[in-house]
Amino acid sequence: MSDRTPSWGIDPVPERLRTLGGLDNAMLWSSLGLSLLVLVAGTVLVPALSLRQALLAILVGGMFGNALLGAAALLGAEARVPAMVLLRAPLGRAGSWLPTVLNVIQNVGWTIFEVLVIAAAARALVGGPLWVWKLVAAAVATALAFVGPVGFVREWVKRFALWVVLASLGYLTWWALHDANLAALWARPGKGGFPSFWQGVDLMVAMPVSWLPLAADYTRFSRDGRGAFWGTAVGYLVPNMWLYALGAILLLTRGLTDAPSLLTAIAAGGAGAAIALVALVVDETKVPFANVYSSAVSLQNVLPRVPQRLLIALVGVVATAGAFAIDLVQYASFLLLLGSFFVPLFGVLLAQWILGRRESSAEVRPGQLAAWLAGFVLYQWLSPAGPSWWTSLVSHTHPGVGAIGGSLPSFALAFVISISLTLPRHALALRDRTSGA
Repeated sequence: MSDRTPSWGIDPVPERLRTLGGLDNAMLWSSLGLSLLVLVAGTVLVPALSLRQALLAILVGGMFGNALLGAAALLGAEARVPAMVLLRAPLGRAGSWLPTVLNVIQNVGWTIFEVLVIAAAARALVGGPLWVWKLVAAAVATALAFVGPVGFVREWVKRFALWVVLASLGYLTWWALHDANLAALWARPGKGGFPSFWQGVDLMVAMPVSWLPLAADYTRFSRDGRGAFWGTAVGYLVPNMWLYALGAILLLTRGLTDAPSLLTAIAAGGAGAAIALVALVVDETKVPFANVYSSAVSLQNVLPRVPQRLLIALVGVVATAGAFAIDLVQYASFLLLLGSFFVPLFGVLLAQWILGRRESSAEVRPGQLAAWLAGFVLYQWLSPAGPSWWTSLVSHTHPGVGAIGGSLPSFALAFVISISLTLPRHALALRDRTSGA
């Protein structure tokens, strides 16, 4: 097994393979944050929100979501195991299988959406059948997943991806702003409807939160927790906020009607914009790589004896098939639904970690599963999200226009319930150890 590109399973990573420093983590997560899908997500915030409201939602959601992402990266670096294995401590071994299934579903879903974005951009640039570009994008992402996170950072991010993409997005930012009437945009009111301000915050939170179940898969190769936290949190925050804001501005300044039209507008925006889009399309394959890789690692939590490379190949095949059945414009509700699962789940994990629970011999811990469920229910009560049949079922319980978003309250509720269920027993055990000494 190569130290440079290890196909490491779910056992704790040995010291010899813990090679990623703070700068490595920052470059990895900055590269993952510089994504076409993030740019497209920014278009969803407007024109329902004004530009001022959209930027404030981006700031609030970005600070909260990336603080959680940094904390997840820290836990991964300290425990040296993948995210789904970390969840064995709060939920039990079998209890961790439920979030594992959800995480695989979300990773495959993200892979599909990324493949769709790459294929749409490629067709806008050079033409050709869309199905061909879907196959090419899925194949490249799967091939990168075989490289592994350490090799990916060293061979792809450092040598090419980050620098070319920064230059490309710098040009696109100038292209979006150089002839825009920013004063008029700033004064223009929002039209209302979806999303509201707090739904916009949830939508911004959903992007970094979607990485919570993946962060430890990469930061387990980090040399220390501090570098993992700051490299991940800051590395993802800056490009995330930048591209959300740029997507919103582009939709307003270019008179676009929906998210997919953004890619067509950039492709038709002149040679410079087209070249920048080419670089972004090539680089975009890194994001489905991460999702394919983490799907395989997560599945090993349930199927530890199945070779990781076989699981990568299977996930790639499933995602390729899904790219022919999913519509790109429906991904906003998908983002919010994922957030309603994983924000409260991380509240439970963080609470148990703070209390010192690093492992559990139990198969299932029902109390902690209940804390997670309570957070999910609160999120859906405050901000119903998901398929139309689900939102129509739960929307009648919504508290009304005065409600805040679901992310912060659901995290807080799951965290508090998890602490409350564990603290009395924790205090008794600490007292017994003290008296025994």
